[in-house]
Amino acid sequence: MRNFPTLSILLSLSLLFGFFTPVSAAPWQSKVDPWVIEAAANGSAEFLVMLTDQADLSPAVSLATKEARGQFVYQALTTTASRSQLAVITALQRLGVEYRSYWVVNALWVRGDLNVITTLAQRPDVAHLYANPSVQLDAPVERKPVGSAPETIEWNIDLVGAPDVWALGYTGQGIVIAGADTGYAWDEPAIHDQYRGWNGSSVDHDYNWKDATGLSPSVPDDPYGHGTHTMGTMVGDDGAGNQIGMAPGARWIGCRNMDASGFGTPETYITCYQWFIAPTRLDGSDPNPDMAPDVINNSWGCPPSEGCTEPDVLLAAVQSVRAAGILTAHSAGNSGPDCSTVDTPAATYAESFTVGATDSSDQLAGFSSRGPVTVDGSNRLKPDISAPGVNVRSCVPGGGYSAWSGTSMAAPHVAGIVALLLSAEPSLRGQVDLVETLIEQTALPTSTTACSSTGIPNNLYGWGRIQASEAVMALTHNLALDKTASEDTVAPGDVITYTLTITHSHPVSDTTGVVLTDTLPVGTQFISATEPYTFTSDGIRWDIPNLSPGEAISMILVVQVETTARGEVLNADYRASSNEALPVNGEPVHTALIFHTYLPLSRK
Repeated sequence: MRNFPTLSILLSLSLLFGFFTPVSAAPWQSKVDPWVIEAAANGSAEFLVMLTDQADLSPAVSLATKEARGQFVYQALTTTASRSQLAVITALQRLGVEYRSYWVVNALWVRGDLNVITTLAQRPDVAHLYANPSVQLDAPVERKPVGSAPETIEWNIDLVGAPDVWALGYTGQGIVIAGADTGYAWDEPAIHDQYRGWNGSSVDHDYNWKDATGLSPSVPDDPYGHGTHTMGTMVGDDGAGNQIGMAPGARWIGCRNMDASGFGTPETYITCYQWFIAPTRLDGSDPNPDMAPDVINNSWGCPPSEGCTEPDVLLAAVQSVRAAGILTAHSAGNSGPDCSTVDTPAATYAESFTVGATDSSDQLAGFSSRGPVTVDGSNRLKPDISAPGVNVRSCVPGGGYSAWSGTSMAAPHVAGIVALLLSAEPSLRGQVDLVETLIEQTALPTSTTACSSTGIPNNLYGWGRIQASEAVMALTHNLALDKTASEDTVAPGDVITYTLTITHSHPVSDTTGVVLTDTLPVGTQFISATEPYTFTSDGIRWDIPNLSPGEAISMILVVQVETTARGEVLNADYRASSNEALPVNGEPVHTALIFHTYLPLSRK
C-alpha cells in the first residue's frame, strides 16, 4: 500500500480547520497560535505550553527588601510549577515527546506534531500554545570602527551627567547589572574587572554566566559583539582613559539569549529571565535568588515578522522579574520614524522600562521606534524614557572600540543610571516603581504633538532624555516650608490663624529629628498652637520625631493683634531643620493693619 504524506497533512488540516465542513472551528483551536499549526504541518514544531495555573505574586510588593521579594517570587513560582505541571508532564511522557519545564511563567517547551498539539490544547489545565520561532536581533543601524586611543569620558556619558554623580562618590558600587544579549567577551579590558565572576586574581563563572543557546555553556563569549558593546556602555572603564560606561563601579553578569548570528527564540528569552530571578551554577544546579541582579538590559526585540504573532508571549516572564524587584530596561526598537512602531515584545509591555534613542543634540533619532502601542490594542504610551543612542562609542570583542547607533545603544544608559541611583540610595533596591519615577521626573523634557502626543510624556521621547545628576540630586533630603495667614487685612484686636506646612521631599527614606520654629509677629499676643509645642522666649517650637518620604505635616499658630499695634503685621522669622536636611527659612508673611474710621453723626 502506498503512502500519501501530502494527503495525510491535508486531511489533518481539514480536521483542524474544518476545510471540508461548514462547522466552526473547535474551541481548543483558539488556544493555539496559527504559526504552531503551520509549522507542525511539516512534521513537528517547537512551541511553548502555557498552563492556566499561575502564581499569585501580588504579595511581593509589600515586602521590605529586594532579597525578600526575590525569595518570595522564586518560592511562589517554583511551587506553582511543580504542583501544576505534573499531570501535563505525565501526558508528554506517554506521548514520547521532547519537553523542558520552566517555572518563571509556568510553561513547558515542547517539540511535537499535530497530534501532540491537539492533545495539549484540549486540556483544561493548558491556557495557550505559543509559537517559538527563531527571531533575529534588531541590529544597530550603523557601525563605525574607531580608534582605541583613550578619549577620556565619552560624550554620551558626559551629556547625561554621570561624571557629576561619580564626583559625589557614587559609581554603581554594590550594585549588579545584568545583560541578556548575544553574549559578553568577559575578558575585554573595559569590562573585565567589573565582571562579578572575577575577584582580581581568578575567575568563577558559577552564578555569573548562563548560555540559553548552549553554544558556550562554560565561559562567557560574544562572537557577534553586540552584547559586549552594550555592556561597555553600562560599566566600561579600562583604567587607561577609555571611560565609556555609566556605572564603572558596578559588577555585571550575563545571559546569552541569541546565537552567533543574533538569532533567539521566545524560549531563550524566557530562559534568561528565569535565570536572572535565581542564578545558578554553570550546570544549572543550586538556584539562588540572593544572587539576582538589580537591573537587566534588554537590547533586543521579538517581532511579529519573525513569527512572534502573540504580543503577550513574554509578558508573564517580565511581570515575574519585576515582582522580584528587578528593573528591566528595554530598547524601543529601530523601526522609526513611523508612529506605533514600538510593536515587539518586550518593549511593548507596561512592566518594561522602554528606551528611545536621542543624538548629541537631544533630538530623537530618525530610526527610534515611536508609540503608541497598538499591536496589543492597549494604545499604551511608549517609550517611557530616552537616552543617547547615536554614534555611541563602546568596546567590542578583540580589544577594540566601535561607534554604533541604535536603541540597543540607548537602553544600556538607563541600566547604568539605575545602578548609580541604587549606589547612592541602597534602600531603593527592589523598589522598581520608585526608581522609574525618579528617572522620569528628573529627565530633560522634550515636548511634541506627534504620534497622538500632547506635552510630556509623549510617544517620541517618553518623559525625556535621562539626567543622572538630576536623578541622584533628587535623593537629597530636602525640606520645604510654607506659611499662610487666615486674613489679608486685620484691625487691632483681631485674631490671625497661621498655618505652617513642612514637606519632606526624599522619595525613600525618613528624615528624623525635625524641628519647626516660629516667632510671634511684633504687635501680637499668643493665643494657641497645635500641641505638643514648646513656648520659649524666642517663640514657638514643634519637635517632630520623623517625616516619611513625601510626607507633609501642618501646624497651627493663633495670635491676637494688640490694640496698640501700628503698621503691618509681619511674620518673618520661621524655619525648619532635621538631622538629614539642611535648614530652610520661610518667606515673610505680610498682613495689612487697618484702623476703622468713624464719621460723626450728622446734626439737624
